[in-house]
Amino acid sequence: MIYTEECAVNVAEFLLKKQAVKLRPKEPFTWASGWLSPIYCDNRKTLSYPELRTYIRQNFVKAAAEKFSHIDAVAGVATGGIAHGVLIAQELGLPFLYVRSAPKGHGMQNLIEGEVPAGRNVLVVEDLVSTGGSSLQAVEALRGAGCEVKNMLAVFDYDFDLKKERFQQARCELISLSNYEYVIQRAAELNYIQESDLEILNAWRKNPETWGK
Repeated sequence: MIYTEECAVNVAEFLLKKQAVKLRPKEPFTWASGWLSPIYCDNRKTLSYPELRTYIRQNFVKAAAEKFSHIDAVAGVATGGIAHGVLIAQELGLPFLYVRSAPKGHGMQNLIEGEVPAGRNVLVVEDLVSTGGSSLQAVEALRGAGCEVKNMLAVFDYDFDLKKERFQQARCELISLSNYEYVIQRAAELNYIQESDLEILNAWRKNPETWGK
């Protein structure tokens, strides 16, 4: 679910204007998974713009206060969620840790970096959620280390049906500041795309795995 409609519209516009989101309905991108996609999202760009970075931080903090129960620590998902997680933790005066995509290849071979607050409530932060696979791996890693994890915040998500099913099964509530629907709607309103492109973009959203093949 999104935090608020106003926030979803504003973040969508910010992402488009700063080219953190790029739409190419007729010249699709290829994701690492092999999927063809008319959209590419690089939320790391949001960190380069103080106004956008601040807006994201402020709304993350508001969402955490309004939507979630007591939070003892904040965990970022490597790599995109680390910076946003640090900003939230600093604002809330909470400990911060982060979860790697794979255990470190040397030293202590840590998967989780930082002091693990076993038995405490940890809020997970992501920059982008697609199918939910890697995001929920981080949740399971924290739970496996003894943390209580019930909630996740993300800057943007594609709102796939598969993602919804996975988060429901994992009993983890995801709140995003914006999502795919708001981005393509705002893109049409601001003339980043033509009205005829919406049909292509909506078709991809329904069957992303087989679209374009």
